[in-house]
Order: sequence, then C-alpha cells, then structure tokens
Amino acid sequence: MRPSWIQLTASVCALLFPLTSALAHHPVEAKFDHDRPVTLTGIITEVDWANPHVHFFINVDREGAPTNWAVELESPDTLEESGWDQNTLVAGDAIAVEGVAARDGSDQAWGYTVRRADGGERLFTINEDAFEELLGSRAAGPTPRWPDGQPMLGSPTGESGYWTGPSMSALVEDGVEVEMDAYGVLVDIAEAPLVAPFKTWARDLYLLRQRDYLEDDPGFLYCMPPGGPRHFQMPFPFGVQFVEDRARDRMFVLTGGGNSNWRLLHTDGDQQQAQAPSSDPLFYGISHAEWDGDTLVVQTSGFNEAFWFSNGGLPHTRVLQLTERITRPDLNTLSYEVTIDDPGAYTRPWTSTWTLEWLPGRDVPEHFCQGNRP
Repeated sequence: MRPSWIQLTASVCALLFPLTSALAHHPVEAKFDHDRPVTLTGIITEVDWANPHVHFFINVDREGAPTNWAVELESPDTLEESGWDQNTLVAGDAIAVEGVAARDGSDQAWGYTVRRADGGERLFTINEDAFEELLGSRAAGPTPRWPDGQPMLGSPTGESGYWTGPSMSALVEDGVEVEMDAYGVLVDIAEAPLVAPFKTWARDLYLLRQRDYLEDDPGFLYCMPPGGPRHFQMPFPFGVQFVEDRARDRMFVLTGGGNSNWRLLHTDGDQQQAQAPSSDPLFYGISHAEWDGDTLVVQTSGFNEAFWFSNGGLPHTRVLQLTERITRPDLNTLSYEVTIDDPGAYTRPWTSTWTLEWLPGRDVPEHFCQGNRP
C-alpha cells in the first residue's frame, strides 16, 4: 500500500526562534506530542515562508494577556503543491489552528489545519491526493535508452524529471512487515528487533533512537548529508536525479533535499576507485558502478559514521559496504535493491527493496537544511 500524502510529504523540520531548544531540527514526533491536541485562535504577527518549514506566529489570548505562539507547518514546496503561497496569510489576519502541542510545554505547535477565525475558508491544508493526481497525468512508455541500447536512468533527451515517492520510507529487511511513519519511527517499538539482523549493541542503539523519536539524527540537527540508501527514500516533492556523463565514464546522483547534495558513481571499470582510503571516509563513500544487462550494479565502501544511512536511525560502522541494483523496467518506474554488509553492526548481510516513481517535466525542488549551530 502506498504511504499516505501526509507520510510522503513529511520532511525535516526547523523552528526559527531565538531559543536553542526551539531551533532543534527534528522529525515531527521528536518535537510535538500527537497525544496533545491543541486549538489556537488569534491574530498573526509574522509569517516566515522559508525552508525547511513554514512558520507563523500568532497572539493567543490567555487570561486577558496575549501570548505569542509559534506554529510550524509543512515545507514551502509541499504547501505550494496544495495551492498556497507566502501571501495566503499576512500579519493581522485572524485565524484558528488545529494541531498538536510541543512536548516540552512551550508555546509551540505543529499545525494540521488553518482556518479563518470566523470559521470560514480552510487554509494551509495539504491536498492528500496531489501526488496521485500527478502520477495519474503521466504518459506511460517503455524504458528510454541511449543509442547503444543502454537504459537511461535520468531524463530522456531534451526532457526533465526526477524520481520521487518511494514505496518505503525507511530500510526494512525484505520479507519483514512492520509499520512505520514517514521518518522511520516504529508504530510498535516491540517490533524493532525484526527490522534487521542486528548485533546486540546495534539493536540497543536503534531502540534508543526510536524511543527518543530520532531527536539526535545528525541529518536534522547538523544538516549532515543523507548518505547511503537514504537519498533514495526522500519524500515527495523531493527526490533524486541521475545525470549520466558517459564521455567521462561517470554518473551523478543529485538530491533536492539535504542542501542539494550529490553523489558520484564511477563507471569506467576501475575497481580501485571503489576503495576509499581508511584515513578519509566519506558521507557517500566511494562507488564503482557497472552494467549487468539492464541493471546498474553499484559497489560502495569507505563510509564515515557522522551520518545516519537510513531514516529511522539504523546504525552502521566504517566497514559498511553496499551493493545497489538499480533498474528501470519502464518509463515511470525505478526499482532499487540494496544489500547491506556491515559485520560491525549486523550478524549477516541483508537486503531491502523498493520502487520510486518518475515525475516528468520538473526539476527537484530545493529544500535547504538550516543547521542549529551559530
């Protein structure tokens, strides 16, 4: 079953307040408590239409004195997909917000629904069918190919587009069925040991990260790149593009989220380029790619440990090696399979598989992370 629009569009969050605790970049669950619904009515004092999330501030009457609340919404790109822009609401507008309150009891809320205070027009709601509507408008077609017959993983010549809408939002071993949100937070934490063949320390660290709602994710806190397979699980409207530089035997994998990071795949057959020196481990490692028929097989090693290689907080070590198998069976489908071989964190190699959808006629939206360090 395809994730809901809310799941697909959930992305990294930032609060733009002067307090350090409010600045924390986080998944929604890490900052806000879904068991604490709140309704706020007041006058807007400021609208901050900026990545990675839109915020507005409202004065709410509390026992005769105004209290300024900060309300966080989805990203500008996501709201624009639903028809809103930075002029939809302005300072002085009277509104009512339905959402959930911050876990720490501060005057902050995540907004689900915004209305005019008179009970009229709904604003800043998310069109849950937008992604499916875009998919329904696409033309079907065969796999685009270069003149020599090799599949194109990127845009057909003279066109644009990118891959988005992953069928899974976090790494889970094939054959395992567990329920997670878009960030990879388990609905039932008791299912954590099923997700992958953990070594004891890795399982315990994964449990800790889950219980903390991923609040220590360096991708959210410090804008670390989404290395490993994580950049193939970016939520709509974000995703990845392939740029194939065949003249130089290389391929770039570009992402719109995470500060427009990019990854380089060597395709010249030089196996030595797939080995990163141990003294210089990288966020994306060093990748060597070869075609096996219509499948691009990518071997990557040389990762550092300064990032999380998956949504949900699965641990990895410097001995992590990935084998990715990427195929494009038709114009609109990308099949992605990754085998994780990390004897430092897991008892055996294991594999996870999902698909992405081709969204034609667009470039990946830019979604800049804002670090929380001065």
